[in-house]
Amino acid sequence: MNTATKLSVFALALATVFGAAYGTGQLTGPVRTAADSDPPHSAGHDEPSDPASQPRLPGGLLVSDRGYTLTLVPADAAEFAFRVIGPDNRPVTGYDVEHDKRMHLIVARRDLSGFRHVHPEMDPDGTWRVAAPLTTPGSWRAFADFKPTGAAALTLGIDVSVPGVYQPRPLPAPTSTTNVDGYVVRLDGTLRPGQSNRLTLTVSRDGIPVTDLQPYLGAYGHLVALRDGDLAYLHVHPEGAPGDGKTPAGPGITFFAEVPSTGAYRLYLDFRHAGTVRTAEFTLGTADEPASPPSTTAG
Repeated sequence: MNTATKLSVFALALATVFGAAYGTGQLTGPVRTAADSDPPHSAGHDEPSDPASQPRLPGGLLVSDRGYTLTLVPADAAEFAFRVIGPDNRPVTGYDVEHDKRMHLIVARRDLSGFRHVHPEMDPDGTWRVAAPLTTPGSWRAFADFKPTGAAALTLGIDVSVPGVYQPRPLPAPTSTTNVDGYVVRLDGTLRPGQSNRLTLTVSRDGIPVTDLQPYLGAYGHLVALRDGDLAYLHVHPEGAPGDGKTPAGPGITFFAEVPSTGAYRLYLDFRHAGTVRTAEFTLGTADEPASPPSTTAG
């Protein structure tokens, strides 16, 4: 083989190696944050250059966002512990009170068959601890919902596995009523992507409307919505507040929800009555598309 031929073969092999490496990078991809997901802006365009003005991913899909990272801390089986590492690479110890608490920890099994909303206590070193809220084997998503002092509110998420025999359950079919501990909760309203949706949940017991709900987390109810498939944690805001002179203590609790896409969502309403917090669960599909088929993916 002459010199020119050898050089041609070497160049072809080198191009093949680089092409394969590029393809692998495209398939696997790096770990991305919300900032990485923002589309680039070319000079001379009228689009805003401020990253804060760009559309953001729904909460809970990222383990790290805006310089803050959720990390698990080793703990025994009876405890769940974690820290939030700040932009200075140190555990965050300054948090603002949001909805009566400095930290909200929500855990949900990947098939949406398990849910808990708890409030950890923080050690002086920034470690948050709570009695283990993961109740059954399987793949879970843990959401830390908080507001660092001097920064914007965030919801970060991380996967946690509980060992044991795990059989994923199908997503329950959409329904307008559910029962919990003798209470009947009715859901009125629809979800349409890209707009604010009014949802009213009405609580009754033994056929009698409950009109003496007790405040919970600064409202007469707290609603979490998770998107089936990726468990995107969605913003849901209550209407009014206890003691404002306008908001009744039941039987209806009204929320405004914004969903980014069509599909099925699992809704969890926490409400307090007779001194006990209970959770009513619903599946709700978006109005312009039927709810997704039952999900059996463990995630």
